[in-house]
Amino acid sequence: MGVSAATRGTVGVKGRIAGVLELGAGFDPLATGRENAYVNALILGLSKREAEEKMPEIIEFAEMEGFVDQPVRTYSSGMTVRLAFSVAVHVRPDILVVDEVLAVGDADFQEKCFAHFESLKSAGTTIILVSHDLDNVRRFADRAILLDRGRVAVDGEPKAVVDEYLTRLAEKSPAIRRALERAAASEGWTSETYQ
Repeated sequence: MGVSAATRGTVGVKGRIAGVLELGAGFDPLATGRENAYVNALILGLSKREAEEKMPEIIEFAEMEGFVDQPVRTYSSGMTVRLAFSVAVHVRPDILVVDEVLAVGDADFQEKCFAHFESLKSAGTTIILVSHDLDNVRRFADRAILLDRGRVAVDGEPKAVVDEYLTRLAEKSPAIRRALERAAASEGWTSETYQ
């Protein structure tokens, strides 16, 4: 996303990329939600006309109709995420990067976002979801990558990658292993996964 310079290596991107990386990143707390959404849409590649046309859709999806003309400094973290996410998905990106921020949204809005992910995927958008929420990885990912100290440790089918992640956690701590075994017993998992 260009937030920081790469220490080495390269990444090639074809198409429009949008992301929701950090709570309120790029938002001016003194500007209104509408002003921030408009500027963010321009930064993400929409023309002035496109940004103006998309604004009602962005505001409606974020469910911000009663608050959009208030300064962002008056918003809760959930409101900020809703607006940032709505802008990112409405600029019609070819690649959408979402980094953990949905964890602060309420459950209904999270479900709305994941439903929107499905429509974006159907339209050919690549979605990169950075998450420690293992249920969401299993539920929504077509492919998962486990990083360990900045390197790819496992790349493959989501269930296999999640199982490897849990195995690595269990190896690090007896307390984590016991917690995973209790969770496995209550969920009906087989404990063989964590041997």
